Amino acid sequence: MQRAKAPLAFLLAQVGAHAAMRFGERISRLNLTPPDAGILRMLSASGGLSQQDLSTRLGIHPSRLVAILDALEERRLVERRPHTDDRRQYALHLTEKGQGMLGEIGRIGREHTESLCASLTAAEREQLGELLQKIATEQGLSPGIHPGFRRMRPGTKEAKA
Repeated sequence: MQRAKAPLAFLLAQVGAHAAMRFGERISRLNLTPPDAGILRMLSASGGLSQQDLSTRLGIHPSRLVAILDALEERRLVERRPHTDDRRQYALHLTEKGQGMLGEIGRIGREHTESLCASLTAAEREQLGELLQKIATEQGLSPGIHPGFRRMRPGTKEAKA
């Protein structure tokens, strides 16, 4: 008996939700959440950002970002330094421990990709990546920024994730 073919948008949503859930489970071993990992990655690529700039880039509510950054700073993964251009602001940087954690996140990310894409050949993975990038670009999604950040508002269920 042949299974009915699911609509493409549903399959994208189904695989995306599954991938996000599994990634969250995997990095929870590091006592991190997906937003923590995204912020560490962003700071690695653009160290020295102010909290306001990071909030704008991620599309996250500033008060929610402060809470996340406070927790990351308490764990000594991120540090606030005086901003070189504006004494009223702080620049955000990864610490040495934060850089090490980013390495662990990368390792888990590679493990995650291997698990998700185990049924695909290298050529299929390449093609899938290109097609998904084409869709993401056409939809106006910001490269490297999960759209879930925009839903994170203080007091919401997502904000507590």
